[in-house]
Amino acid sequence: MRRPVARVIPGIVLLALGGGLAQLLAGTVVPINELIVAVGLGALLANTVGTPAWAKSGIATHKLWLETGIVLMGARIAIGQLFSVGPALLVFVVGFLTISLVIGEAIARNVFRINERLGSLLAAGYAVCGVSAIVAVSGSVRAKSEQIAYAVATILLFDAATLAVYPIIGRRLELPDIVFGTWAGVSMVSTGPVVAAGFAYSPQAGEWATVTKLGRNVFIGVVAVLYAVYYARQRDTGQAGGASWRYLWEEFPKFVIGFLAMAGIASLGLLSSDDVALLTSGYQGLFLVAFVGLGMEIDLRKMRSVGIKPVLVVFSSLLVVSLLSLLASMLLFG
Repeated sequence: MRRPVARVIPGIVLLALGGGLAQLLAGTVVPINELIVAVGLGALLANTVGTPAWAKSGIATHKLWLETGIVLMGARIAIGQLFSVGPALLVFVVGFLTISLVIGEAIARNVFRINERLGSLLAAGYAVCGVSAIVAVSGSVRAKSEQIAYAVATILLFDAATLAVYPIIGRRLELPDIVFGTWAGVSMVSTGPVVAAGFAYSPQAGEWATVTKLGRNVFIGVVAVLYAVYYARQRDTGQAGGASWRYLWEEFPKFVIGFLAMAGIASLGLLSSDDVALLTSGYQGLFLVAFVGLGMEIDLRKMRSVGIKPVLVVFSSLLVVSLLSLLASMLLFG
């Protein structure tokens, strides 16, 4: 046990130092939200001096810190508030997840005519939760390693782009917090950038963006199973390889359960105001650490190597879904 722990500590310390520096710079030097600064610092380090070999194991834990932070954030979410918009939010999430999948597949196959399996990876990656969805679906579609790498690089490109652009658009349009949060949560790509963009806009927008994005994440197992069934039938094997309840549970993002449990505990009045304040400070600190690691995943060289067609597929899907979901969010929640 000691060796694995010792191996991750240096990278975790580097993440923590980056988070502290981001907080310092955002408050004194750079007039930008500290989470955006944290992502920028991570990307700057990764694309200049590179990620130190001794820190890689620890830096890889940044997803754990993000998920833990989301669980703690549940203490600030009132279940009653969610129920008040629950049916509309559920329809909003499921509707646009379906629209995103259909549009992504249609554009990939009929407009740009790229490889069917690569198109499915891009559609699932955009519609559900980015790289995690690509990995989950890759086995179902029997994708080749280079197709997976291509899809991942494309998605990471749009993670970086939307993280920078969405808050700017939201402020120009003067969107209410709930409208921006639900719009970002349903039309951006990966969980990290969605949370970062939401909180860069406002704390309330960050909470709504996170809740909406978690709603999408829940369906990762369902989408993986559906793709497994489709491609298994296409191969005419009579086997829905991987399409089982066990597979669905394996792909389900478990931290969502922790988030809902924490929200339930808080809504029952089992946490004092001091407890909530402590947990709020905790998740804010964890987000800072996580977003430094998120930035260190941005590899500009890999992004430059991505061909134009996958980029155009995701860009076209993003453009259509973003416009439609913005209008729907303004009608439902504005």
